[in-house]
Formats: sequence, structure tokens, C-alpha cells
Amino acid sequence: MPDDGLAVLPELSAVLAAAAGRGGEEPAGGAPALLAAASGYWDRRGLPTDPGRVAAAPGANALLLALTAVLGGDVLVPRPCAAWWAPYARLLGRPVFHVPTPAESGGVPDPYALLETVRRVRAEGGDPRLLVLSVADDPTGTVAPPELLHETVEAAAAEGLHLVSDETWRDTLHDPHATVLLSPAEMLPERVTVVTDLAGALLPPGWPAAVARFPASATGDGLHARVLDVLTALGARVAAPVAAAAGYALAEPEAVTARRSATVRLHARLAAAVHATVVAAGATARPPQAGRHLYADLGPLRDALGAQGVGDAQELEDFLTARLGMPAPGGHRFGDDLQALRVRLSTGPVADGGTDEQRTERPTVPDPLELPHVQRALIGLKSVFDDLRDAQRWEPPR
Repeated sequence: MPDDGLAVLPELSAVLAAAAGRGGEEPAGGAPALLAAASGYWDRRGLPTDPGRVAAAPGANALLLALTAVLGGDVLVPRPCAAWWAPYARLLGRPVFHVPTPAESGGVPDPYALLETVRRVRAEGGDPRLLVLSVADDPTGTVAPPELLHETVEAAAAEGLHLVSDETWRDTLHDPHATVLLSPAEMLPERVTVVTDLAGALLPPGWPAAVARFPASATGDGLHARVLDVLTALGARVAAPVAAAAGYALAEPEAVTARRSATVRLHARLAAAVHATVVAAGATARPPQAGRHLYADLGPLRDALGAQGVGDAQELEDFLTARLGMPAPGGHRFGDDLQALRVRLSTGPVADGGTDEQRTERPTVPDPLELPHVQRALIGLKSVFDDLRDAQRWEPPR
């Protein structure tokens, strides 16, 4: 995975190194220091949290696996959704149903489509119990409007669903003054479990740690206890050095928040540049608002892509990955239709590269688009999409 700017933060590296020789094993679900740090993190975001209702694991995948195992039943997810959500449900033998998202954002299902899907699944003998969603979405890089989120949460509550809100990218808003982000836990506190993966957004990608916040209710207490049982059975414990670094980062000292803000500004600039290139070529994409991805529909360029032997999302993935020299996973990996020419583009590979000194300084340079390795990546991207645009417009003489 590409470096995100936090990997070289000296303070985090120092905390990790200091804990490297710490004896003893972290308990399943996390040690008190890490749970208290996570509690304070959510408190500062308007979600009062008791440390006794927090669990930690070496990655959000372990937490989602445990939650899915405990809750039982069928799983509902938006279309598209994070690539790692559905496989864990299928690993447990649980059916997964994708629900369309509205035009304005991804991550949160359309409320009417959600109701229709739940009722259809039940009519066919299914048992939907869990809805996984994300207000700051991967893969689309969008943020669900509060009014949409409220309607979807109400629909889910009316159908008795439990919600898991993946809020990994909530602190990466490209324009915090123009974008309102709310958590479903603010709207339906008794039925929402919040999951935040720290690796990538708050910690370097190679340091696996994630935390979950459970509802403050008897139901939440029972869910928390059973999830701890699953984590214990799996041996899913955060490594002691990583736990120390995670606790430090969750406390949000100035060194961490300053670097995070600078890194968000970097990826926001890159996302805007990539989005402008994609749209100028005739493809469509929702404007990215958070995180490090955007989701493009190259359907308007189908003829030009067809001339290159590209007819579905897998072929589009192969074509763009080869031409761009960086991963470009097709929409089918996010639960989308294989025949739809959709792809997730990431700003991480655009930012990656350069010398060690450039990688250290790039979040804080005045204009990251002027960095030579960034310019090369953007020029290469523009060349590929401009060629597709020109080929789409060209018509053979009659």
C-alpha cells in the first residue's frame, strides 16, 4: 500500500520503538489504555463512549467478522461498497444483498431501495439482520448528506436491522467547512456499532489496529461480550507496539493532527485533479469529498474502450492498471455489475514515489501538484483518458 504521510512521523515511530520490548500479551479486545484512548476520540466527536463498550482488534476485518458471526442472519450492503465487507459474510455462509445507492453519494443505501430489498429477501425466506454502511465512503470518496442518512437509518430501524457504521475515513473531509458528516450512532444510538480502522487514516497502513464502539444499552453490552468471545477464539489481538502507537494517535496530540490535516489537504488536491481529468475525458464521477479514492463510470467511453478489447469491469481493470502503472480495481470488486465500466481510482499511487526526503515533506509542500513524481503521474493519467476521449469522438469517414 502507498505511504500516507504518517509512516514517517517521528513521534509515532518513537512510540512504536519504545513499546517493542514490552512484555506480556495484549488482551483480546484491547488493553485499558487503548480502550480509554478510543473512548476519548469518540467523546471529542460528540459520541460519548464508555471504555467498557469499546473493543480493539488487529484490523476492521476481524471486528466485522466477529459482529457478523454474533448477529447472524443475512447481510445488507450498499452498491458499490468497500471490497472487504462482503467476503467476511460469505466466509460465514451468510448471504449478502447489495442495495443501490442514490445519485448524490455512495456508502449509504437509498432508503426506498433498502425497504424494498428487505421485504423481498424476507418474502423469499431470508432473514436480513445487519446493514453495513459508511458515511465517508470507500470506494466512492463521497459523504452521505445528513437527510439521506436520516431516512436510511429510519428505514433500517423500522425493519429491525442492526447497523455497522464504518467510519474509517471520517477525519479526512476534503472541505470540512462545506461538508457535514454525521454518524448513524448520533441518530440511532441503541442500534449502531461504529467501526474505525486506524491503519491508513490515522496510523501507517502496515500497523494493523481497529476499534469498535458498541451501543450503550443492554443489547450493546451483550453484543460487546459476544464479540470479545469471538476475538478471543480467533486470537485476534493487537500487537503491543502497535497498540501503544494506536493509543498515542487516538489521543490526537498536535504532531498527529497536524500531519493528518496536511495529508488530507494533499489527497484532496490530488483527488480534485484526478476527478477533473476523468470528467474532462467524458467519463462521469461523483466529486470526491473524503478519503483517497474516487469512483468513475467510463460507460460514456464504451466504444473507445471496446476498440481496445475492453467490454467489462475486469477488462477495464486490466487495461487501466497496465496503462496507468498503478492499481485500478474494477467496480465488480465492490459489488457492482461486471458489465458496467466502472473503476476505483486512488490518489495514494499518485502521491507515492520520489525520494525519501520528498515522501517525508510532500504533505507540507505549498503545492504538491508541482512535485515532479506527482506531475508525471498526473500527466500519465491525463494522457490515457485524453486518448480515450479522442478515440470516442472520432468517427470513420463514410
